[in-house]
Amino acid sequence: MPKHGKKFREAVEKIDRTQQYSPVEALELAKAISYTKFDGTVELHMRLGVDPRHADQQVRDVVVLPHGLGKTVRVLVFAQGEGATLARDAGADYVADDEMIAKIQAGWTDFDVAIATPDMMGKAGRLGRVLGPRGLMPNPKAGTVVPPEELPRVIEESKAGRVEFRVDKTSNLHVPIGKVSFELNQLRDNMAALMDAIKKARPAAAKGTYIRKVVLSTTMGPGIKIDPNQAQSMDSEA
Repeated sequence: MPKHGKKFREAVEKIDRTQQYSPVEALELAKAISYTKFDGTVELHMRLGVDPRHADQQVRDVVVLPHGLGKTVRVLVFAQGEGATLARDAGADYVADDEMIAKIQAGWTDFDVAIATPDMMGKAGRLGRVLGPRGLMPNPKAGTVVPPEELPRVIEESKAGRVEFRVDKTSNLHVPIGKVSFELNQLRDNMAALMDAIKKARPAAAKGTYIRKVVLSTTMGPGIKIDPNQAQSMDSEA
């Protein structure tokens, strides 16, 4: 098993491993101990009390983070005719024509979000082998399959900080909430918005404790445990 570097070990020493921090304390600590030379991403990791093997216990939705993610989001849209015109006018980086679809089929995925109109899902669906594993396949449940008139709104939200979250097969969620360079209040607002969305996405079939564990980390940094109850009450904080 590879050993962690000196900077990682020094960061770990600043964390009380026996403590569950409040959200604000965890965010302050994460910013303080981040050691990468680049502007690292702040991520939230959660263990949920659901069994994703059952269709009625899936947790999947989208949230628009109030302060975005601090990065340029490249949007590709599968649309034709009026939809393609609306997509270009709304600022889509790419509108997938047959040539670009062939390029994606060959493995090109140099974009962050894919959106499609219903009439283009036949063509987009054939790209599942490429888009699926990367989480880029347009999906009605994620709000990325929309009629042409809704394209401007979805494109704008995607570029502003629209984040999809989806429980994985081990019942965990991994969601970015911003950059280390963000102000503390910006990260807190983004985290509060995410926690609120995750609570609202609780499946009716989920029994017992829903949010069991919450951990915050930055790129290449150690995890910081957060009190799950305090995390869930963030939306009511001043």
